Amino acid sequence: MIIKIKQLVVAGAAFVAATFVTLFVSPSSAAADRMVTIGTGGVTGVYYPGGGAICRLVNRGRKEHGIHCTVDSTGGSIFNLQAIANGELTLGIVQSDLLFSASHGTEPFRKLGANPHLRALFSLHSEPFTVVVRKDSRIRKFDDLKGKRVNIGNQGSGMRATMEELMRLKGWSKDSFDSAPDLKLTDQADALCKHKIDAMVFAAGHPNGAIQQVTAACETRIIDVSGPDIDRLIQDNPYYAHTVIPGGMYVGNPGDVHTFGVKAILAATDDVDSETAYQVVHDVFENLDNFKTLHPVFATLNPVSMVRDVGDVAPLHEGARRYFREKGLR
Repeated sequence: MIIKIKQLVVAGAAFVAATFVTLFVSPSSAAADRMVTIGTGGVTGVYYPGGGAICRLVNRGRKEHGIHCTVDSTGGSIFNLQAIANGELTLGIVQSDLLFSASHGTEPFRKLGANPHLRALFSLHSEPFTVVVRKDSRIRKFDDLKGKRVNIGNQGSGMRATMEELMRLKGWSKDSFDSAPDLKLTDQADALCKHKIDAMVFAAGHPNGAIQQVTAACETRIIDVSGPDIDRLIQDNPYYAHTVIPGGMYVGNPGDVHTFGVKAILAATDDVDSETAYQVVHDVFENLDNFKTLHPVFATLNPVSMVRDVGDVAPLHEGARRYFREKGLR
């Protein structure tokens, strides 16, 4: 009997404690189970602070919508696209060309096939394709890379995919180079300055911390990526466009650099519920002036281009479409 009484007392206490927690838990805590994780890129690139800026604004509205946003540093666009397709990430910042490829099942996603579930929320900054060489090298244009030691970008990154597309355009393979390592983003600047490689490629918004690092660490030159082949590439692929890296932005590079580029796009799948997508877009666009101050690369963003530049890359997420309709942007 004593044991049964103790059991009843313990059970009653547990019930009261559970009731107390249920009654006094705040609405925002209960709603905070909606977690959003944004896949970005290396910490020295623009994707990582870009994802952080988005999360900062989303988390400010957490009390109203109960969404908690976190950022994950990843290998880049290809990794992010695969991770959001597998449900390992909620959202991912990706290159527009790779989002198009994944949506349509073209290289480098041909073996996986088209993914009709991919969706775009909005575009961010332009990403000029950037080639950095040592100043004492004889590399003056992109074609001069043939036969040299060139870091072609780490596997799974957007810059690697763009480089491989250019290699196909030129009829090159990895054997076309003296060596073609796939160094991590954080290692290639050191390798260039120590004469372990002759050139490095990069695809990111500017100004960029990694490019600032290498141009300050040793004497380097950013070369043009232009010409008839590039013109044809842009004409055949609507997700590419001519772009310029302004002169004077980096040490030792006083003149404008003419190249081409893509857009960074915040992507998801249609498995992300409409309300979550709507709130993420809402929190960024309603605080766009603030967002533009969170990184120099966002300074020229405007809501019209952030919607327009998604173009035909991938369908808009229904939650994003709803917000844009309300604001007369779509």
